[in-house]
Amino acid sequence: MTKCIVLLLLTVSLWSNDFDKAVEDYNKGSYIQALNTFYVLAKEGDAEAQYNVGMIYANGKGLKTDLLEAMRWYEKAAKQGNASAQYNLAKLLHDKDKSDPHAYTKAHHWYEKAARGGVKEAYNNLAVLYMEGQGVTKDQQKAFALFNKAAQMGDSSAQVNVGVIYAWGDSIVHNKMKAYENFKKALHSGKSEAKTHLDRLCKESAWVCKD
Repeated sequence: MTKCIVLLLLTVSLWSNDFDKAVEDYNKGSYIQALNTFYVLAKEGDAEAQYNVGMIYANGKGLKTDLLEAMRWYEKAAKQGNASAQYNLAKLLHDKDKSDPHAYTKAHHWYEKAARGGVKEAYNNLAVLYMEGQGVTKDQQKAFALFNKAAQMGDSSAQVNVGVIYAWGDSIVHNKMKAYENFKKALHSGKSEAKTHLDRLCKESAWVCKD
């Protein structure tokens, strides 16, 4: 199943002049200068700054990528209710080296919170956990409901997943028209892998693709 893998972008919601200047520096490519400012604010407990420090470490902007440091800062922001940080923390845990036996369980916890915070990608990735039985009891029906929720919110990865399940899945009655509709939506959103599935669907059931 397709997981969303792109880390969310900077969130700019504070009125602090220092914060705004750090955002400006970041957008100009002055990453270390931006990090220094965000870091001071983050140490003072600013959740948005904590999120941005985590993002800079995760993306390796101006410094070496450090996912452990990114997770540390994401967790600080996540505990303060920052939905973007909750999602990014969950995603890193989801992809983390499986030497941590609780990584999937922790990922589930933070995806749940991010989903409640309105992050559509979190619904898709929660569905992946349920589909594969990672950190939760395997439940394909629940996975499909979550994929469908994310797809309806416009998540292209979820639209691909919904399409695959409608076309070839084991957990629901097949519906080739709905599969086609979801693949087309994903393709229009720029999800290139949707074309491979769409081509297969059209080859197997040509009648579906005559629009």
